[in-house]
Amino acid sequence: MRPVTATITIDAPRERVFEAISDLAYRPAFCDHFAKEFHLQRLDSRGTGAAARFRAEAKRFPIWMETVVTEVDAPHRLIESGRGARADRMRTGTAWELVEGPGSTTEVTVTFWAEPENPVDAAKSKLGASRWYEKQWRKALRRLRDKLEGGEPLEPLVVAGASRAGL
Repeated sequence: MRPVTATITIDAPRERVFEAISDLAYRPAFCDHFAKEFHLQRLDSRGTGAAARFRAEAKRFPIWMETVVTEVDAPHRLIESGRGARADRMRTGTAWELVEGPGSTTEVTVTFWAEPENPVDAAKSKLGASRWYEKQWRKALRRLRDKLEGGEPLEPLVVAGASRAGL
């Protein structure tokens, strides 16, 4: 699948935007329209090693995916890698780049890619997966912008039974 990119300008300081995208617990607040059954893989949902698993609900190709934060360059860049599809046989990646704009604006660019290694996954990716993911990431960025500019608090996902005190 070819890499897909979505870009948006958000009227919020770069540090605030970076905080929202770098904490995987906030991800369902703006990605739940396509990332269903979102589960954190560890208690600390920020920083290198933070991980989550979710189901990407595409009509023709719904798959389970996992994402792990592999590189953090606050507040400029966040890199995630993961696996998806049946038996996690497809490598995936997500890169977030934040550029400070005029005033207190931030330009956010997200790039998502998948590397199907199996012929079945490669065939599915030719059936419109790139277009679908591009549309979903554009919508996610719009939802993030609306929440941050509107002053809406982002509701974090919590691990059941875990005490967040001390994290």
